[in-house]
Amino acid sequence: MKSNLYNHTFFISIIAALLLCTNGIAQQIDLSNYSMRFVFKTVKQADNSRLLEVSFIGFNDADRKDKLPVFGAEIQFLNVLNDEEIILGSSKTSKEGTAQLILLENQKYATDEQGYINLKARFNSTDALSIEEADIMVKDLHLDLNLSEIDSVKTVTLTAFTINSLGDKIPVSDLDVIINLNTMLSKMNINEGTIIDGTYTFEMTESFSGNTKGELTISSIIEENDEYGNIIQEKKVQWGTINKQVKFNDHSLWTKAAPIWMYVLLSILLLGVYINFIYTIVNLVKIKREGDNIKTEPKKNYTVY
Repeated sequence: MKSNLYNHTFFISIIAALLLCTNGIAQQIDLSNYSMRFVFKTVKQADNSRLLEVSFIGFNDADRKDKLPVFGAEIQFLNVLNDEEIILGSSKTSKEGTAQLILLENQKYATDEQGYINLKARFNSTDALSIEEADIMVKDLHLDLNLSEIDSVKTVTLTAFTINSLGDKIPVSDLDVIINLNTMLSKMNINEGTIIDGTYTFEMTESFSGNTKGELTISSIIEENDEYGNIIQEKKVQWGTINKQVKFNDHSLWTKAAPIWMYVLLSILLLGVYINFIYTIVNLVKIKREGDNIKTEPKKNYTVY
């Protein structure tokens, strides 16, 4: 009983010490030394859904490299029109301090007279953190990406337009666009240009390796535009070259020509066998000669007394 009680006391002491250390470390973090950054952005994705994302991170005023992501903070996403706030949804920040909400393509937005969608992200205050808000105003831009071969030339055609209240398509101009080729690990920039009168055309004269089916994924990107925000559109097309891999059967027993290492190994083995035969024959001859040279000694007579 004494031994069990001693063990229990020992483990309880260790747990208590760990808890005290943890509390000590937590108390060392003084939020007054951190400046909170509440960054809100929106991206219209390739499937025409809209991503709303907030980054909620504290930066140390003394050491700017010291970051403190806010974990578990509930962020509300709103569509604002005049004094009316329409709740689109909410999400909690991850361990990286990021909260995301994806709105489907058929999501209806309230827009102002100029066609802007006013989006707002809000974090309500707590005992430790004050309220944070950020606003974005964007127009809903539509991108159509057409990949076709015109006179045997691979041609990328991008059409950009907005839709007014009557449902009419309004072409846009003076809009910078980036054409990327999506690779396995990143995106490779293959062209940049400006959309004029709602259209941009780019001819792909260079060949690129595709996947096993010869497919390439081409994307058009509009980044950080003051009026439309971030828009991505992408499509797959069979414009890639296929690198055929020639497979050699290294394990086959019967081939027209054996590998060089096999010839070398076989030669070494046969040479060893022949040397062993010669060495044995030479020794047998020596033994025979020595036997012929040995003279038989006469037997001695011993007298027993």
